[in-house]
Amino acid sequence: MTTDTPDSPQIDTSKAHPARVYDWLLGGKDNYPVDEAVGSQLPPEAADGARQNRQFMHRAAAWLAAQGIDQFLDIGTGIPTEPNLHQIVQGITPDAKIVYADNDPIVLRHAEALLISRPEGLTDYIQADVRRPAEIVEHARHVLDFDRPVALSLIALMHFLPDSMDAHGIVRNLVSTLPSGSYLVLSHASSDIFPELSDQVTAEYARGGITLGFRARPEVLRFFDGLELVEPGLVTATEWYKGTPAPEPEGSGIYAAVARVP
Repeated sequence: MTTDTPDSPQIDTSKAHPARVYDWLLGGKDNYPVDEAVGSQLPPEAADGARQNRQFMHRAAAWLAAQGIDQFLDIGTGIPTEPNLHQIVQGITPDAKIVYADNDPIVLRHAEALLISRPEGLTDYIQADVRRPAEIVEHARHVLDFDRPVALSLIALMHFLPDSMDAHGIVRNLVSTLPSGSYLVLSHASSDIFPELSDQVTAEYARGGITLGFRARPEVLRFFDGLELVEPGLVTATEWYKGTPAPEPEGSGIYAAVARVP
């Protein structure tokens, strides 16, 4: 495990952070009262969405590893919650390499202790913001071979970037660096499946100083422009599964898909 971060990163405990609110929703302990203040006001479906996101990531990562993908770039990692992506992947491909990135300094502290690779493989971590994709890719190139397929994982991240931040352009930029045979794995909160619930969640996050940009299905589908969607295509998080038993039927306000770079 290596890291590339500023010395003594400062954690701002006066403002809620998406990674720590997400940790609270998953039942974690690595958050602060300001994060709990946001999470506790969210409807129960928000915790369901966090769990469904996590389970989708597990299924998608396992399927990709089974297809021979042994390089992963996971942006918006969040506070480590076992099993983490590298544990899923290296359980299938022990020599896989995984680069994690997140912009919350608290993630670094936990990454150093918990995102530890198997001896045959490698994990790496950079404290960085997806809004500066070139920095992330430049760092990742020191670990990953961009002449071979890479899986880019953006789990429950892009809905924290409203259209004013050019979320679609950021994803296009990242995907453009990937060679043919790579994959994009993306999940995204919807604005059109349960619109009233979406509005409530957006409002509660806004009270905590966090802007959301939930999107309708056509807007989420745009993230995959030019890519080859893997069956079953863009569906809800609980409807995406391959190589594993079907999850229990469950409503979800999260869109999810995996797509191949042609």
